[in-house]
Amino acid sequence: MTRIHARWAGALVGAILCAAAAAAAPAAEPIPIAMIEGLSGSFGNAGEAVHRNLLLSVERVNRRGGVRLPGGARPLELLRFDGKGSSEESLAMLRAALDRRVAFVAQGNSSSVAMVLVDALNKHNQREPLSRALLLNYSAVDPALTNEKCSFWHFRFDAHADMRLAALIDVLQGDTVLKKVYLIGQDYSFGQHVQRAARARLAASRPDIAIVGDELHPIGRVKDFLPYAMKIKASGAQAVLTGNWGNDLTLLVRAMREVGVDARIYSFYGNALGAPAAIGEAGVGRVLAVAEWHPNVDTPASQEFHAAFRARFPRPEEDYQHARMQVMVEMLAVAIERAGSSEAGAVAAALEGMHYDGRTLGGLHTGTMRAADHQFIQPLVVSVMDRLGAPGVRHDNEGSGYGFRTVRSFEARQTEQPHGCTMERP
Repeated sequence: MTRIHARWAGALVGAILCAAAAAAAPAAEPIPIAMIEGLSGSFGNAGEAVHRNLLLSVERVNRRGGVRLPGGARPLELLRFDGKGSSEESLAMLRAALDRRVAFVAQGNSSSVAMVLVDALNKHNQREPLSRALLLNYSAVDPALTNEKCSFWHFRFDAHADMRLAALIDVLQGDTVLKKVYLIGQDYSFGQHVQRAARARLAASRPDIAIVGDELHPIGRVKDFLPYAMKIKASGAQAVLTGNWGNDLTLLVRAMREVGVDARIYSFYGNALGAPAAIGEAGVGRVLAVAEWHPNVDTPASQEFHAAFRARFPRPEEDYQHARMQVMVEMLAVAIERAGSSEAGAVAAALEGMHYDGRTLGGLHTGTMRAADHQFIQPLVVSVMDRLGAPGVRHDNEGSGYGFRTVRSFEARQTEQPHGCTMERP
């Protein structure tokens, strides 16, 4: 064999040995995130929508190599736990996740469940300091969670109910023709708070408006909203304000359409799952929603994110996107890297006060995790339903032919509110 052939043979053998060693090397241990959410029952569709958003976020982090740690990069792993929308079931799922040494729990589609989980984590982390865990909250918006019930082990990435409500009522009070409002919501901590806060804010900003209805209904158990819709119609309300979400919102607006309620709907989640299709043409120019973002925000980053989401989840019924959930996972990855560890206490310390500049999402969204109460301070957008193709409506919701266009944008400094948190730190 000539010298050059010998050199190539040696290189080939070396390459084969390196490839074999790489194949034999164990994969880096994933960092698990336990999503505890209602994946069955009345709000199963809302839970599945959350899963798609979190999965896209985790996949993005992993595509760029995972989370960089001193011992080497580690991927994120999203685990599903069906809490069935129940506090008891969610607690059982939390115990199952903690038994697997999960340090990061994600939940949001019920403030009542979130409060139970926060309380359980407070106790667990005190008893088991070597296996502590955080709750990453993407949707549970009862203000108490970052006020009197605040916890070092809880971080909220959604704007809380008072922040959302302030933006909605800021728009509502500009409607000088409006004289009658009907309040309706779900009968649990969040829905009750929205009703109380709405009454107070309306009295302060528009004392000339009469509240002609104030109704709470069982959460997730009403199958026929026609009796409620008939009451709303009989009241002569020109506007309905609701914090309803999931099927409770879809069924409500469908019933209102069926009985011919002629009122604007000021909602927290009117652009949510199934709602635009349920409302149909009657919602054009009449249904308003408030969120941190919507697909028709006219920026390159927004269009790129929307395109990436639709490419990953192409079916119309899968089209429900949240910028805040993307931000939550991105900030978690950054916090783990800054902490140099996936230990919950170290990551919590890194998250406190963190400003997210949107860089890893191309500038899609920004905000700051306020250290004092662990409330994410971020911009908000109030939007109104319109036909696909109308000015400002490039994308529709779930193939319904209807989307939302921006009515007013609020900067983060405009959405920030005082807090009443006195946090105990470990």
